Amino acid sequence: MKIFAIANQKGGVGKTTTAVNLSAALAMRGRRVLLLDLDSQANTTDAFGFTSGDTRTDGLYNALVGNISIREAILPTRITNLFALPTDLDLAGAEVEVARTENHLGRLREVLQDLRNSPSWDFVFMDCPPSLGIIMTNALAAADAVLIPVQCEYFAIAGLAHINSVMNQIRESGINPGLDIAGVLLTMFDDRLNLNKTVISDVRQHFRDKVFRTLIPRNVKLAEAPSHGLTIFEHAPTSQGALAYNALADEFLERWSLTKEPMSLG
Repeated sequence: MKIFAIANQKGGVGKTTTAVNLSAALAMRGRRVLLLDLDSQANTTDAFGFTSGDTRTDGLYNALVGNISIREAILPTRITNLFALPTDLDLAGAEVEVARTENHLGRLREVLQDLRNSPSWDFVFMDCPPSLGIIMTNALAAADAVLIPVQCEYFAIAGLAHINSVMNQIRESGINPGLDIAGVLLTMFDDRLNLNKTVISDVRQHFRDKVFRTLIPRNVKLAEAPSHGLTIFEHAPTSQGALAYNALADEFLERWSLTKEPMSLG
């Protein structure tokens, strides 16, 4: 079992869209997948029909503060092989409570240890909040590797450098020295814009094989799907968005190997 954080401190780059649809695509390929919603906005929770504020959605908060085990908080989704750990606004309060604990950086790592000891999933994905607060740093401390979605714009390289700096701090702290890069995913690509093509060329020149070949396009169906509480494969299975996330799932399985050396953004 491998644990991946889907993270970028910048909002609006496609983290939740990627978390939901990559998880669903891998589950459709027979992999057992667990998706954790670490963002108190609970968009991933809503995507699977778990209403924020429902008593079932306070599980992550209760697991972090020690009221329950993480296994008690996991729920099956309507998609075969895909399970979720939903959340709600209470998670914002957990940031304060976790910050007061002695092992504030490693609390989520401790909570997830139960899953590592008795693995029931092939992949665990964590949809991280768009910030560098306690929850985000806990996710980086708990993850085996980080998948970084970046929008096709000129601030992408600066954003990558920023998250790489935080990852280096996590490694150097000693809590997670093996933290790896699962890949950089370029999102919101519009092939009509020369600017997008230039940014992609620059990112690939700088980060080479760390960048996924698959590009996630700007796509109306991808934008619509969350409002219906559906994955792209349920909402528009023949759309360009669905084709892209299917391609990403295949590439993810092709390129990720347990024997890989840790990758760095340099």
